Amino acid sequence: MTVPCSNTTPYPQVGDGSECVRCGWTASAHPKGPAIPPRLLVLRALGLGDLLTAVPALRALRRAHPGHELVLAAPARTAEAAAATGAVDRLLPTTAAGRAVPARIEWAGPPPDIAVDLHGNGPPSHLLLATLQPGRLLAYAHPDTPWITGPAWRADEHERPRWCRLLTWYGIPADPDDLRIPAPEAPSSAPGCVVVHPGADSAARRWPAERFAAVARGLRAAGHRIVVTAGAGEGRLGHEVARQAGLPSDDVLGGEDDVPFSRLAALVAHARAVVVGDTGLGHLATALGTPSVVLFGPVSPRLWGPPPSPMHRVLWHPDEGDDDVRPGDPHGDRPDERLLRITVHEVLDALERLPQRQPSGPPDDRPSAPRVRMAEGRL
Repeated sequence: MTVPCSNTTPYPQVGDGSECVRCGWTASAHPKGPAIPPRLLVLRALGLGDLLTAVPALRALRRAHPGHELVLAAPARTAEAAAATGAVDRLLPTTAAGRAVPARIEWAGPPPDIAVDLHGNGPPSHLLLATLQPGRLLAYAHPDTPWITGPAWRADEHERPRWCRLLTWYGIPADPDDLRIPAPEAPSSAPGCVVVHPGADSAARRWPAERFAAVARGLRAAGHRIVVTAGAGEGRLGHEVARQAGLPSDDVLGGEDDVPFSRLAALVAHARAVVVGDTGLGHLATALGTPSVVLFGPVSPRLWGPPPSPMHRVLWHPDEGDDDVRPGDPHGDRPDERLLRITVHEVLDALERLPQRQPSGPPDDRPSAPRVRMAEGRL
């Protein structure tokens, strides 16, 4: 006679072993049919740089819950990058305008066993995850969601340690320095080049095109090959930099659409260096161990900069005595004054001082990243 399972969900819920967590039946012989693994949902519906700064937290969650399916709610365009982390099993396409919280998550089936808010701090993201009725919700505390007993938010905290501190508070060890991803197997289209990336999400973080062009001219005169990269909608900017630098249009990669992640990562992984503003490509250089010169303004590198290393040169010129981490408007419609204080000569000098790159990719004992399954429709 079959003994009914005390689990009220329509499927047996298995933990890190092979038995139902409620009744002890083995998954294969369970009276409610085939078992599905418990699922851990992470909300990080932002861009490439945001995903890469969350890598240490994602890896910590993966280690702490090896038997869970880790589902990342994020834009579909980040699927390849999510796969490169080695931590994500499935990407659930989820988007919103700018850095807003999505209106909904297309989730079906049993509620997530655990939901983790790596998107931000506040009721919109907390309540979005709470509507899915997860068994446990990990998030920072906020006075408008007093039922979440998480740690206190710190506005001046760097993005990588921020999410690691959240998990550590909940008893999940996380290392902010566990941020490297393996180089893709695809070859680079321009090995040894210097990648110049003039774009950014807002004008406030875009160093002038003529200055990027002057840097490219100086590098070309020194014998370096230059590739100008451009994200979706940045083709005009990329080609203007190339034109002013005297580069052929073929040296511009992307512009109409985003460069496919595997191609972009291969280019950066095998580049001599990257010159970039405070945007996603800078985080990609950090993740791949590629030397970089990163231009900051209006937000301090204390929030989004690379880890201290001779491999990365950070250029940042705040007002004297100003210790504010956000002294300018990150969404402004013109280049921030702190960004404009960075000179062409300064960038070229920083590039010249960069050491030769270290081997890209993870330690030898880290396996290659698997492919992430893209959820079609609802989970």
